[in-house]
Amino acid sequence: MVSHLSFGRLLSRGVAPSRTCSGRGARLQPWSGLVLVALVLGLWQPLVQAQSQGGAAVPTRSVNEWLVRMQEASRQRAYTGTLVVSAGSVMSASRIWHVCDGVQQMERIETLTGAPRTTIRRNNEVITFVPDAKTAWIEERESLGLFPDLLRTPANAIPKYYEVRETGVQRVAGHLADVVEILPRDPLRFGFRIWSEQKTGLVVKLQTLGEKDVVLEQLAYSELQLDAPVRMDKLRKMMKDTRGYEVYRPVVKKTTPEAEGWQFKDVVPGFLRMSCHTRDAGEANEVSSVPMQCIFSDGLASVSLFVEPLDARRHGAETSAVMGATHSLGMRLGNHWLTVLGEVPPVTLQRFAQALQRTR
Repeated sequence: MVSHLSFGRLLSRGVAPSRTCSGRGARLQPWSGLVLVALVLGLWQPLVQAQSQGGAAVPTRSVNEWLVRMQEASRQRAYTGTLVVSAGSVMSASRIWHVCDGVQQMERIETLTGAPRTTIRRNNEVITFVPDAKTAWIEERESLGLFPDLLRTPANAIPKYYEVRETGVQRVAGHLADVVEILPRDPLRFGFRIWSEQKTGLVVKLQTLGEKDVVLEQLAYSELQLDAPVRMDKLRKMMKDTRGYEVYRPVVKKTTPEAEGWQFKDVVPGFLRMSCHTRDAGEANEVSSVPMQCIFSDGLASVSLFVEPLDARRHGAETSAVMGATHSLGMRLGNHWLTVLGEVPPVTLQRFAQALQRTR
C-alpha cells in the first residue's frame, strides 16, 4: 500500500513510492520502521458525511475510483514536503522533492533523522547515497504491475477483499483533505485510513489499521508545497554525480520459484505473485545473503518471501517480529531458511510459509 505513503510503494517505503509516472507499478503500502507525533493537533475540522435517506453514509466513489484518483494525483505535478512516519515507538522524518511530466518521474528523498541517506529515483532506476560510508547503491526496481493496473483488468480483486467508507473532511499540513477508509473484508489484511487532498487527490496522510481500527502505523506531511519549482534536470545531475563514492550495482535476475526448486501448494486468497528474482553472490554482504525473493500483492498489501541456504551461525529457532504494521516470520525449511515479511497480519504470513515446499 511506498526496504524503502506503499501507494507497497503512493509515497515510498523508507521514503518514496514505487510507481512510474504513467501510474504503473504503484502499491499502497505504508512504510515500515518510521513515525508521527502531534502533527495534526488542532487541524481537525467537523466531519462532513453524505447521508442517504436511511441515514447511512453513501460513498461518492467506489474503492477503485478512489484509488485511481489518488494514484493519478502525482501525474503532471511537482511538490515538496516533509514526511513524518511513525511505527510503534519509532519516529522518522524525510524531506521529499517530487516532479513528474506525465512520462518520467523523479524523486529525491533525504532523511532528516537517523543516519544521513539520500535516495534519488528516476522511474525504476534508484540510487542511494550513504555519506558516512561513502557508498552509493544503484538498482533497477522493477514495476510490479500492481495498483492501479489491477484496477483496470478483469483480474482486479480489490473490491472483493476491501470496501470503502467516506468519513468526512479534515485539514492536514494546511490542505483540506477527504478522509476515506479502505477496510478489509477478511482477517488476512489490514485496513487503511487515507487523507486525500481535495483538489488534487494527492495522499497527504495515511494510517494502517489493525483490529478494532487500532492505528498500527501512520505517515503524514507536516509541510507540503504543491506545484513546487522542482527541476528535473537538476535532479538528473545529482543522480549522476557519484564523485567520492564507491558505487555498487547488485545484479538482479528474474526467475520463478519452480526454476529454483520450489512450489506453492496453496494460494493465499487475493494475493498474486508479482515478481521473483535472485541476486548474484559476491557483490557485497548486504545483498548476497538473499538468493531468492518473491513478492506477492492483493493490489494494496504486499508480502515478500526470502529463501536462502541454511546457516547454523545465523539461523536458529523460529523467529517473529513486528514493527508498526510490518510483521516478519523466520523459519527453517529443510536445508533452507525462509523469511516472510509484509504489512499484513501474522496469520497471513503463516499461510504463505505453510504453502511453500521444496520440489528438489
